[in-house]
Parts: sequence; C-alpha cells; structure tokens
Amino acid sequence: MERDAGATKRRLLAAGRAEFAAHGLNGARVDRIAAAARSNKAQIYHYFGNKAGLFDAVWNELVEQIVVGVPLDVDDLPGFAASLSDLYAEHPDMPRIITWQRLEYGDAPNELGVASVRERSAAIAEAQAEGRVSTRFDPEVLFALLVHLAMLWPAANPEVLAVAGVADPARRRELVRRIVTVLTE
Repeated sequence: MERDAGATKRRLLAAGRAEFAAHGLNGARVDRIAAAARSNKAQIYHYFGNKAGLFDAVWNELVEQIVVGVPLDVDDLPGFAASLSDLYAEHPDMPRIITWQRLEYGDAPNELGVASVRERSAAIAEAQAEGRVSTRFDPEVLFALLVHLAMLWPAANPEVLAVAGVADPARRRELVRRIVTVLTE
C-alpha cells in the first residue's frame, strides 16, 4: 500500500509540475492535475492540503533539483553558469515555474534556496579573498548575475531571440560561458 501511495504522490507532483508550468498557480486546475496523474482530486487534498500546497511541493522539488543538480565550482564559474543554463534548456518547465513563482508569490523565498545562495556566495567570497575570482562585484551580486545569465535565453522575449539568432543550444551555452568569463576576469 505504501508503494502505491508513493507512486500516486509522485504522479501528482509530476502532473502538478506540468500544469503549473503551463498555467501558474492561479490558472492551474486540480481536475486536470488529477486526470493527468491518473488519480482524483481528493488525493491532491490528502497529500498536499490544497492546490497551493501542491505548488509549494513542486517548487521545493524544483529548488532541490537545481541546488543538487548544479554544484558550484568557484574555479569554473563559467562552467557553473553554462551547466545551469543546460539544466534550464533540458527542463523548459523550470524557467516557467520560476517565473510563475515570482509572479504569484512575490518575495516568499524558499529556505533551501536561500541557504544555497548564502553558501555559494560565501564560497565566491572566499575565492575572491584568495585572488581566484575577480572582486569587481560583491559575491552575492556576482552569484545573482551567474544565475540570471544562465536563465537569459529562456527568459528573453521572442523578438530578442529572433534577432539574436541563438536557436542552437551549443551556441547559447557558449555565449553564457563567454559572458561569465568576461564578468569574472
């Protein structure tokens, strides 16, 4: 029974992730999530309390996927930003959910995300103190720049993308690496 419950919960999370990426929290419909998960609405309420609770669970999983999936190497900041950019390209729902979270939750940060940003900024500060990373930017600002440059292409409007000619994923990745290299020299 436990295994079936776990499978149901995983299906609800996956269906919720797809629904929230497409429609955001307010536009998402629990009936569509339940149908996509081959479950029922009552299970959403049972496992997550409500639709917002499911969104929070999806958000927490997404943050963990980013934090665990893309470790920071202060000696290769361009590689970190390129890897994060690759993750966003491999999972186009991520930038969409990040945007929806910002729009619908505003300034409500995820604890794991905050702890990770602090830890990674401290690692950059240490590398700056050792002379391994440029001190042109405060470590927290530099980390923010890395994160946002990694999401540059998914967040760009279609007009910019049409003119910039960056449809090739390898070119996008290389541009992120080059930009970060310039920032960190």
